[in-house]
Amino acid sequence: MSKRDFYEILGVSREASQDEIKSAYRKLAFKYHPDRNQDDPDAESKFKEAAEAYEILGNDEKRQAYDRFGHDGVNGNGYGGFSSNEDIFGAFSDIFGEVFGFSAGGRGGVNRPRPGADLRYNLTISFREAAKGAEVDITIPVEQECDTCHGTGAAPGTTPQTCSHCGGTGTIQQAQGFFRIQAPCPSCRGAGQIVTDPCDECMGRGSVIKDKDLKVRIPAGVDNNSRLRLRGEGEAGTNGGPPGDLYVVIRVEADKVFERQGQNLIISRDISFVEASLGHRLEVPTLDEPVNLDIPKGTQSGEVFRLRGLGLPHLGSAHKGDLLVEVKVNTPTHLNSKQEALLREFAEIEEGKLTNKAKGFFKKAKDKVMGE
Repeated sequence: MSKRDFYEILGVSREASQDEIKSAYRKLAFKYHPDRNQDDPDAESKFKEAAEAYEILGNDEKRQAYDRFGHDGVNGNGYGGFSSNEDIFGAFSDIFGEVFGFSAGGRGGVNRPRPGADLRYNLTISFREAAKGAEVDITIPVEQECDTCHGTGAAPGTTPQTCSHCGGTGTIQQAQGFFRIQAPCPSCRGAGQIVTDPCDECMGRGSVIKDKDLKVRIPAGVDNNSRLRLRGEGEAGTNGGPPGDLYVVIRVEADKVFERQGQNLIISRDISFVEASLGHRLEVPTLDEPVNLDIPKGTQSGEVFRLRGLGLPHLGSAHKGDLLVEVKVNTPTHLNSKQEALLREFAEIEEGKLTNKAKGFFKKAKDKVMGE
């Protein structure tokens, strides 16, 4: 009986990446695992068939031989075929550890290098710092390697002893059917070593909490909840693992002059109704020097003027938002007699456009002045 095509078994194309092949095998291993399919007589054969396909396609050299010569290219060369499920678990312990949460071949374990934890720091900055960018000094408490014992946890002049219970692996294994479940060693708590004479500085932990001074570069244009990532500035890794990262979360204080709308700035300015009627040159503040804005004749209250490129910079770009100037026209509430006379004269000129209510108002005002 001829063997099925390995690509067909895994359900992937011949152009599939190694990540796609690994993902396909992981799903099949979970689906056809014998302990999950004790009532299915075909599950074990499908389980082995998928493992054989992955053994070939998951290795670039074997895959090239298979692509070129088919099954003949991998048979008789030490490739393919497993005598038992134990062989499969041993060969692909990393896969089964990912799928089922245990180690099947003793590889890895709790003593493997682990990256340090990521940290978060909330940083409040001024509006101007957000607009222009800045460099801010911060101090954070970080767990770092003990300088006295250099991370061993043992007092100077002594060394940790290999755990006799687990042989230094940090784990113990128990067989359950096809599984070999790996758990932390209860004697050394997964460390693989036992400190008999602990370091006085760190009390045997191998690490201490220290204040760490950092400079954080704030890019121009950041907004509330912007996150800045400082690689390698988090907690120290264990067993030679890399340190974590520090995430600085930004909060921007409100400004007394500008409101913010994305990368645009908004300000409001008052002008008189005479300035609105006749036109006016208005001085407008910006993030830098003030600029002049020409208000045209007949401007209405609530009109918005856009000054392009005077807003906040976009992150990672030279492009800037705009400055939006909203004009509010003030109506005078206290007029002297001369001002009223001028308004009455203006009203008479515009009388044809006045409402009856306005005409009555100006008539009463005129009679009052005449009677004085």
